[in-house]
Amino acid sequence: MVLGSPDANFFSAEQKEYLDGFLRALVPTVKSGGVPAQLDSQPDDIASAPGRRAQIAWLASGKRLSKEEKIKFDSDPLDSWPRIEELSAQGVLPEGEDIFRFKTHGLWNVSPAQAGMMCRLRIPGGVLKAYQAEAIAESADKFGGGYVDVTTRANLQIREIGGRHMADLLTSLHEVGIMPRGSGADNIRNITGNPTCGIDPTELIDVLPLCRQLHHHILHDRNLFGLPRKFNIAFDGGNSIASLEDTNDIGFKAVRVEAGNDVQTGVYFRVALGGITGHGDFARDTGLLLKPEECLPVAVAMVRVYIAHGDRGNRKKARLKYLLDEWGFEKFLAEVEKLLSFSCLRIPLSECRSPREVNKTAHLGVHPQRQAGHHYIGIAIPSGRLTSAQLKGLASLATQLGSGTLRLTVWQNLLVSDIKTENIPEALSLLASLGLSHEPNFIQAGLVACTGSEGCKFGMAPTKSTALAIAEHLKNRLALDTPINIHLTGCVHSCAQHFIGDLGLLAVSVENETYRGGGFHIVVGGGHGKEARMGIPVLRSIPAPQAPGVIENLLRIYLEARLSGESFTAFTARHSDEDIVELFSSAVENKLCVIKEAVQ
Repeated sequence: MVLGSPDANFFSAEQKEYLDGFLRALVPTVKSGGVPAQLDSQPDDIASAPGRRAQIAWLASGKRLSKEEKIKFDSDPLDSWPRIEELSAQGVLPEGEDIFRFKTHGLWNVSPAQAGMMCRLRIPGGVLKAYQAEAIAESADKFGGGYVDVTTRANLQIREIGGRHMADLLTSLHEVGIMPRGSGADNIRNITGNPTCGIDPTELIDVLPLCRQLHHHILHDRNLFGLPRKFNIAFDGGNSIASLEDTNDIGFKAVRVEAGNDVQTGVYFRVALGGITGHGDFARDTGLLLKPEECLPVAVAMVRVYIAHGDRGNRKKARLKYLLDEWGFEKFLAEVEKLLSFSCLRIPLSECRSPREVNKTAHLGVHPQRQAGHHYIGIAIPSGRLTSAQLKGLASLATQLGSGTLRLTVWQNLLVSDIKTENIPEALSLLASLGLSHEPNFIQAGLVACTGSEGCKFGMAPTKSTALAIAEHLKNRLALDTPINIHLTGCVHSCAQHFIGDLGLLAVSVENETYRGGGFHIVVGGGHGKEARMGIPVLRSIPAPQAPGVIENLLRIYLEARLSGESFTAFTARHSDEDIVELFSSAVENKLCVIKEAVQ
């Protein structure tokens, strides 16, 4: 479709008339048909892309595009490679609109929080081959700061990349099959799944093929870029380690269904929509029941509906959740089914058998696989950061003693799989030589921290160093017998999903008579999956240096008041919000820190 002649099936007559007048006023030089010359000259595949059509429809309705939408409208970020090469040759970091456009290729200008650029990768299902891990480590050494960060989407980041290295870094990653395209800006982020896919004795289905299929479909379909905002998709196959699918825009969860109501006995997927815990919502079940082979076309159709109808003017309302709030599930699903060649089956959730409870420490320690005589080892990564030497060492371990596979988790650590029973002692010795541990420490197991002010311009407090300080402070002070999830996030974007932690810390700026700097609001009692619950705001404006002591006090209150052996999640679940606030308010002496209303 050429934009100079709008598709008659896309715009109404009234919209065409409005659009013609609008564009004439917008740009002085207009070709016949009412379209600016620079738009009419765009290649047909760009001009007809759903994202571009949605922008034009938005303008035709008399609405303004947000700043980011205007940037995409003026020049498609997918076409920024020549500009990346140009600035790399000059050794210059991107500025202005280039900052946003480069994110589509996985590059962030994170200054002044940290020198240089950050590159977020794209590792479908979090499963990485040893040769890829070695190449990533070499790239981090040659072009970055000599380390990588494991993210909460089972992904990796390389940091401290000089301006002259941007193109070379991306090229080195592309050559080993790592494509960061779409890992940032308004695109579908890394597709996540269970890290034990294919090796877990408890799983219903191996979701890695689905993660990879969707990953490659996205990379090769230009129509799935340029969304109204970022978009998260996850698959859960019923494994012992969760994928946190209920925190995603689209979550596919495997269930078993017995024969009846035109359904054959087998494993299917339930679909949940609208998860965005930073905005206070878990994904909600749609009632859909899909065969595994139906997941990709349904995911693509859902994304296409979101692209066409998501908010292009207000960034705060541009996530899928808000389209669902406006339309309701039935209207959204009706639009989705218009794009499908088959009808989606719906059955009550009560007729589906869900997987058993997840194991909150299964991502650490030595665990048997479904393959007899083989084990995987879950390795603790302090604050999610690995040196290049450690990553190379893990790749070597996986090659020598395993199948050459590393598996990243949403808990900011990784697994080495397929270790024969007789090789476990040697593997643990190699881990120790790398300065790493497999011990399932109940604090370390659930300690999650985003980059915070140490590496993100949005960060309000030092999250990673505070997380390490909490772990060190608690190590010899408390004897815990159940896992505790402590999530530290650097800003309201909530990359570390503080609302789903047993204890969630949201970074804020704190200023009082004795302290000025980063600090945290604290929420209590969050959970996910079958224990899904948003954390209750309890304390506010805790200075970062005081956070370890306050966390200790909160945990002591729990240990003193709980029933015998009761988990933190179960303990908070049997108390009202008011009781939780009252109970935990004694964790600090300064009653001004006690929150009596929701933290915004």
